[in-house]
Amino acid sequence: MAIAATIEAYLQARGIPYQTLTHSRSGSAGETAQAAHVAADHIAKAVILKDEQGYLMVVVPGDHWVRLEAIRRELDRPLELAGEPEVTRLFADCAPGSVPPLGEAYGVEAMLDEALTTLANVYIEVGDHQLLAHLTGEAFLHLARGLRRGHFSHPR
Repeated sequence: MAIAATIEAYLQARGIPYQTLTHSRSGSAGETAQAAHVAADHIAKAVILKDEQGYLMVVVPGDHWVRLEAIRRELDRPLELAGEPEVTRLFADCAPGSVPPLGEAYGVEAMLDEALTTLANVYIEVGDHQLLAHLTGEAFLHLARGLRRGHFSHPR
């Protein structure tokens, strides 16, 4: 159980305070919320899309589904979900399937769902399936400065 080196360096370079929260191994945002005893809508989940222009990270609440058609229309891009092997390559210092919602740290364009912009506390994956970082909402929004925002998801 360790925070990915890329994420640790990224947070430290920006002076972002965080606390880590250990939980039993989980395989989805819902399982993580349950294991960590946090609200699923306070987990910032990264979904990786792709097209011929490259990769795009959409950051949404852990209990939401990405509205792929809405994103395609808004960006006028034929985006689709990236495959696990591609995502594993992009986030090489993370356990497969554990994608930190900080695209800039990995050079991936990102968008932020508005549902995450009003939270006092946000929890993020940091590279493995047993650890979350707890950030204040203010710190999370500081990291998300400059990201395109919109309503890119809907509750499950």
